[in-house]
Amino acid sequence: MAITVYKIAEYLDNRGCSYKLDVDHSRITIKVQAENLADLTLIVQLDDDGQFFKLFAPEVLCGIKDHPYKDVILQTMLCISWETKMLQWEYDPSDGEIRAIIEFPLEDGTLTQRQFYRCLNGLVEMVDDFAMPRLQTVMQTGRDPGDQELGERLLLELQEESPRLLDLLERAMEARKHRGALPFEE
Repeated sequence: MAITVYKIAEYLDNRGCSYKLDVDHSRITIKVQAENLADLTLIVQLDDDGQFFKLFAPEVLCGIKDHPYKDVILQTMLCISWETKMLQWEYDPSDGEIRAIIEFPLEDGTLTQRQFYRCLNGLVEMVDDFAMPRLQTVMQTGRDPGDQELGERLLLELQEESPRLLDLLERAMEARKHRGALPFEE
């Protein structure tokens, strides 16, 4: 069963998207309007006679190979993959290119229009709105702003699951601050 580039092109036509179809390579190139990337290009690549689907954004980041914060950038990409659904990152060590990708086997199934739109919308949203601002900060500062967000999310989860626990922790931390403190230090 699988899927063809013609069917994907039909999905894009139904959405009014412009694209370039490359039947010989089972590939479609799509240009997308983005806020945080000047030129967001997406590629639909069908492999194994349409039994394997890939949607990726090539060259989301370039020049990482010798970047001083390379380790933090790669670690942040892994964290983003952990925090999101479907999104994966690929790194080419030969030139430092980073691409964002959603890929999965179709085998004896097919890709519905709704599934395709979820992948398309998800990739654009996750890369442009979520990942790029965070990765740009990491590239400039060497620090992942997501670390602070993770702590805040953990506190929210604790508050939802056990509201009294946060109060107890807060009182314990206050008591610890005052323990052994001299009166003029307060």
